[in-house]
Amino acid sequence: MRTLSLGIAGAAALVMSSAAGAAITIGSVVDGVNPYAGPAPTYTFDVGSRPAAVGGAFVSGTLGIQHAQPYGTDAGTGAFGGAGGYYSVGPGDGSPGTLNLTPFGDITSLSFVWGSVDAYNTLQFCQDAACANVLASFTGNQIVNPADGDRTDPHTNPLVTFLLTGSDVTNFNYLRLNSTQNAFEIDNLRINPVPEPATWAMMLVGFAGIGMSLRRRRQTVLAQIA
Repeated sequence: MRTLSLGIAGAAALVMSSAAGAAITIGSVVDGVNPYAGPAPTYTFDVGSRPAAVGGAFVSGTLGIQHAQPYGTDAGTGAFGGAGGYYSVGPGDGSPGTLNLTPFGDITSLSFVWGSVDAYNTLQFCQDAACANVLASFTGNQIVNPADGDRTDPHTNPLVTFLLTGSDVTNFNYLRLNSTQNAFEIDNLRINPVPEPATWAMMLVGFAGIGMSLRRRRQTVLAQIA
């Protein structure tokens, strides 16, 4: 029973420590792959897979220089111009564009393919739809440098992951994209919400089980030595 208590206490300490400091950081930037090989998307931005949005445009294929399919995300029909949908903001599509992620509740991380990253792209994590309270902001140059908008280079079409901790996990509700030129495109958005209470309970039991297993193993080793 003591081991069970220690396991639960240890798990609770991990949860409390993660909530101590609020931050939104870049977790990883991985060169794009064709075809896409990242985590299963929450939204592919195809018809029937689109979050509520204010501004911006859900589009398919490539339209001149206005916007382009993010590298590797068009269901294998070529790097650009396929039938796969994506989200785009800019003077031609509307900017800024805001995605409503409130249905997911608390969010611990998210990732997406950032298409042909440009220096004039800005991504904001906001608490409210009007983005009056900006929790964090990132420019294209913070993702890749130089952010030159190359449509053919996997390095400038990366899968980007952002990590959230502390109060930002709860306060983050809206993802805003802004681009002063054409365009800022994203695809294959993956949302990772905080586990439901029942899932936390299972995790705590799992930690406890690990603790009990280690204790039995230690007792067995000591008995063999004796």
